[in-house]
Amino acid sequence: MIKTNRQNIAIIGSGMAGLGAAYRFGCESVVPVIYDKNPYLGGHTASWTDSYGFTFDEGPHISFTKDERIQELFADSVDSEYISAKAIMNNYWQGHWIKHPVQCNLYGLPQDLIESVIRDFKEVIAKNDNEEISNYSDWLVATYGKTFAETFPMEYGARYHTTTADNMSTDWLGPRLYRPSLEEVVRGAQTPNTEDVHYITDFRYPLNKGFVSYLSKFIKDIDCRLNSRVEKIDVNHRMLGFSNGDVKTYDQLVSSMPLPELISIIDGVPEDVIKASRMLAASMCLLVNIGINREDISDAHVSYFYDRDFVFTRLSFPHMLSPNNAPPGCGSIQAELYFSDKYKPLEKKSEEYIQPVIDDLMRCGLMREGDHIITTEARLIRHANIIYDLDRAAALAVVQGYLDDIDIQCCGRYGEWGYHWTDESFKSGENAAQKVLDAM
Repeated sequence: MIKTNRQNIAIIGSGMAGLGAAYRFGCESVVPVIYDKNPYLGGHTASWTDSYGFTFDEGPHISFTKDERIQELFADSVDSEYISAKAIMNNYWQGHWIKHPVQCNLYGLPQDLIESVIRDFKEVIAKNDNEEISNYSDWLVATYGKTFAETFPMEYGARYHTTTADNMSTDWLGPRLYRPSLEEVVRGAQTPNTEDVHYITDFRYPLNKGFVSYLSKFIKDIDCRLNSRVEKIDVNHRMLGFSNGDVKTYDQLVSSMPLPELISIIDGVPEDVIKASRMLAASMCLLVNIGINREDISDAHVSYFYDRDFVFTRLSFPHMLSPNNAPPGCGSIQAELYFSDKYKPLEKKSEEYIQPVIDDLMRCGLMREGDHIITTEARLIRHANIIYDLDRAAALAVVQGYLDDIDIQCCGRYGEWGYHWTDESFKSGENAAQKVLDAM
């Protein structure tokens, strides 16, 4: 039974952050009303199963959090029915399959490239971190040397972030790019048998119904209004206007809506805030999902592609996350193609990318001539990754300052405009709810 609110609290969005906020409120016997524009729960964490029995998530999702509290919450949400596995990742560059991360797994690459990478890396070490860092490009060269930086992470980054490394800050890095010792680089050039040093060592994934199952615990006893697109916010009268003409009031508001969209629907926003919100950039991800009649497609869960003549930037293989993500004996591939309104606009209809993806899967050897394609789908995700370009920090400060002034608590990847992982998004929602509770 739904508990009674002490205040009329509204949450926009039912994804990981929105439900994190709802969970925190529920711990205090406060049940908010959640509004979601979609006809389904989960937001960016959604999963779909097609008529053939293939399950695809909205992008590659795995839980690799080390936070034991979040681990327990997610495990309880699926009644402890999850897969626990070692994460296997690899890279593709000019016909070479390379263990991840590349910087300490150069074995098998052209000898002249290896020698140049090691020579540059020695020079970097000799400089003893005295280089001035103004952007991501500077950081890459100062960390790995020019040859490696320009051959690998700059190439991948331009495809993934849709902008160049010299136009990006380093605020997003965290543990994402491993810096090896000289001994690790040399060893990785001499042998394929190296230590696993990636920040994702193992992961958990629900046994049934895709990643969205991790939200099962949090959608019980909630008041969620689906198909409820908020199109207007009157902060003076604390009112929400919806696309169907309905109007609802609120006492406190938590939003996981992307910041540029949120600012665009608030009445009376100052011009400088509108201008700042338009400077915030995010990539779009076109997902091309393919199911075939063979499961021995790849040994890796995720593959990164550096060559610009490949249409996709990254691949994942959902059937390797759970055997229930595909019919028996079948395999699935999810290709990620990145675009952005600011830097790399989408130029064709989504469906027109399906055949180029299949062609490139054939070219790199992951698909074969005899494969029977059972299902295909192209799904465009309008907001994928936050682009940490050099405009972001100043613009975000203006937008966040304004939202603080009008008492809207924002959370999640798109509400805080940050590179949040799953557990971080959930905790971001909890933190937003806590701010509301502290003010009650």
